[in-house]
Amino acid sequence: MISKSINPVLVFLLSVSYSLLFLAPFCHAANNTLTRGQSLKDGESLISVDENFELGFFSPGNSSLRYFGIRYYKIRDQAAIWVANREKPISGSDGVLRIGEDGNLLVADGNGSPVWSSNASVVSNNTAAMLDPTGNLILSSNDSIGETDKAYWQSFSNPTDTYLPNMKVLISSAEIHAFTSWKSANDPSPGNFTMGVDPRGAPQIVVWERSRRRWRSGHWNGLIFSGVPYMTALTTYRYGFKVTRESDGKFYFTYNPSDNSELMRFQITWNGFEEQKRWNESAKTWQVMQSQPSEECENYNYCGNFGVCTSSGSHKCRCMEGFEPRQPDQWRRGNWSGGCGRRSPLQCQRNTSSGGEDGFKTLRGLKLPDFADVESISLDACREMCLNNCSCKAYAHVSQIQCMIWNGDLIDVQRFVEGGNTLYVRLADSELGRSRMPTYVIILIVLAGLAFLAISIWLLWMLKKSLKVLPAATSACTSSKCELPVYDLSKSKEYSTDASGSADLVIEGSQVNGSDLPMFNFNCLAAATNNFSEENKLGQGGFGLVYKGKLPGGKEIAVKRLSKISGQGLQEFKNEIILIAKLQHRNLVRLLGCSIQGDEKMLIYEYMPNKSLDYFLFDPDKQALLDWSKRFAIIEGIARGLLYLHRDSRLRIIHRDLKASNILLDEEMNPKISDFGMARIFGGNQSEINTNRVVGTYGYMAPEYAMEGLFSVKSDVYSFGVLLLEIVSGRRNTSFRQTERMILIAYAWDLWNEGKAMDIVDLSIRDSCDENEVLRCIQIGMLCVQDSALHRPTMASVVLMLESSTTSIPLPRQPTFTSVRASIDPEISLEVQEVASSSDLTVKVVAGR
Repeated sequence: MISKSINPVLVFLLSVSYSLLFLAPFCHAANNTLTRGQSLKDGESLISVDENFELGFFSPGNSSLRYFGIRYYKIRDQAAIWVANREKPISGSDGVLRIGEDGNLLVADGNGSPVWSSNASVVSNNTAAMLDPTGNLILSSNDSIGETDKAYWQSFSNPTDTYLPNMKVLISSAEIHAFTSWKSANDPSPGNFTMGVDPRGAPQIVVWERSRRRWRSGHWNGLIFSGVPYMTALTTYRYGFKVTRESDGKFYFTYNPSDNSELMRFQITWNGFEEQKRWNESAKTWQVMQSQPSEECENYNYCGNFGVCTSSGSHKCRCMEGFEPRQPDQWRRGNWSGGCGRRSPLQCQRNTSSGGEDGFKTLRGLKLPDFADVESISLDACREMCLNNCSCKAYAHVSQIQCMIWNGDLIDVQRFVEGGNTLYVRLADSELGRSRMPTYVIILIVLAGLAFLAISIWLLWMLKKSLKVLPAATSACTSSKCELPVYDLSKSKEYSTDASGSADLVIEGSQVNGSDLPMFNFNCLAAATNNFSEENKLGQGGFGLVYKGKLPGGKEIAVKRLSKISGQGLQEFKNEIILIAKLQHRNLVRLLGCSIQGDEKMLIYEYMPNKSLDYFLFDPDKQALLDWSKRFAIIEGIARGLLYLHRDSRLRIIHRDLKASNILLDEEMNPKISDFGMARIFGGNQSEINTNRVVGTYGYMAPEYAMEGLFSVKSDVYSFGVLLLEIVSGRRNTSFRQTERMILIAYAWDLWNEGKAMDIVDLSIRDSCDENEVLRCIQIGMLCVQDSALHRPTMASVVLMLESSTTSIPLPRQPTFTSVRASIDPEISLEVQEVASSSDLTVKVVAGR
């Protein structure tokens, strides 16, 4: 026997060689890119770099057929999100993916027969495919791998049944059935249900069963889908839906989650439900967050035309007022599909001219009907348009959508327990309960009413003459008599008589005692302002005029003279007196006193010679006077003033109307916060309050306040963030309405996110400012305007970040506040000085002083 020793080096090299041969296919599988000349066989896969998604062959459920598609990778439930050969499955395990001779992706079976191709218009056959971290399979040239804007083809533009974050759904002029369900839970072939966007009226998500509608989301108003009950403003910002205009000029629905680490998907299921699912890592399962239709009333047109479905009532379906069931017997049996018909014909439908004019019945809290036409006109013009068109059945006026008109039957209407919109349904005069009186009776009633009114006015005038005015009202205007003795407003007869109420202020359940404040002689104030002359006028606010005055001793003052027809009522007047009288801070305007005489109510402030911030900030000729050092000092001053209101004052106060016109500037350009008519006091343990009356200025209100009436100190933080960005940019938040972007916030975010934040800065200071300080301010501003109040910093944190260059600043989340109307139709805009109001909403826009 011949004995041979084995070389250990040779053994090691052979072992390594075998290992490499064995691991070769797995190394290939770990790649996320496929290039020309490579192939992907059954058993191999491409995996995204974050290992969330896998591209390869699979068999769904208990099926033995093989499909090529994209699935989740690192979680237990590898749900499929996209399937290529859903109509031509492969029976064996010899399928392969490769890039064909024409540069397209090609899936072939074991015989080499193609079962699917991307069929894109490829200008170069030197192509490559990449599975990116969003789950999108992108085919592009080898020189631009993964660039969606240069893609020849991508799976996000050719979806199957699943909508993922960052995917775009086109909004065009016609219905788009973008997603098609599977045939069954284990069969990916096209099923009976589709989901997509119907752009008519305002865009809405629709689920179809073949060509018949099964469910719709209601119209998109720029913030929410109005027909989805759970979708409040806060959840909308969390979910992150918005409409964007891309570089191709088209509009798309997009979805950006608040937490990109979560696995989230929307799906049209094989049995016809639109579901939103989130992966629950602790339970190792997909959690269904919402599913539509979730109950009977959400099934499309469940109660038929002109019917209203209510989930909470004992009877789900009722006819609208003025209508009755078309098939009463079927209606009583619970078959409401026949709907309702009009009881009395409209005026234009009658053969005779008898009867009065048509009118409208107001229905509140509804999911508005389907198939609306939209016009960009006011509420009154909308009503007139409907009245002048015999085909018009109803109208509505919705914020961000404007006038909606229905010329056909009112279809798929649902009544909500909370939320919803108001619909005005056109009815014949006889259905509105109007009494029919002879003409002479109406004339007599009108004349009697006029006579009664005249007598009442005469009596009031005589009574007023007999009333005593304040003791010093007619005294000479001397320095000693201009200011009357200090009055306790809660005991002032003049105040309680003429203002119709006590000066004690009850806010959020707790009483604040009346404040001792100097009362000024009306005649003296008239003399001080040259009888309120035009040349002494400093500005005009929403509640009256502001005049410059000079007291006999030479002291300059500002007199806010409330209009007799002012929107500022007794409550706001009390607020401003009591709040400012108790506040003392160098960055808050100082109240010197008030004057109350008859119908005249006035507030006297310290005079601010440099007017308000907007007087300089938004005037191209005066912007340069505010260099960066002055602007930064103004930002710091406003922040310190707000911090005092929120934390350091005796009362915890929310201003609720912070904006450039309410920041006054003294002779040294120091900022002082003014106009506390809308402010609210918080109790010691309160952190958030809900109000039924939303007040403030468009563009400065926090989302949760504007939509739900929820306000807190974080509402002021949002307004401060908007104001900070305005100070840096020199542009109003609402100055972008004529462009494709809605507001300054969106403009600033785009530039900040692209690393071009300095482009935001006002040109008049861009070359002379401290770049690091400016960028720090922009980042703080973006933190303050985040959609969720929880994510915004407190004013204490803001002051710290402003004053300390070493304090680290977190990265902001992308704001989603947008408007579909501004995006879809850039020609439509609201006037900046418009004042909109309803029973639930008051938005005031006040011009600068």
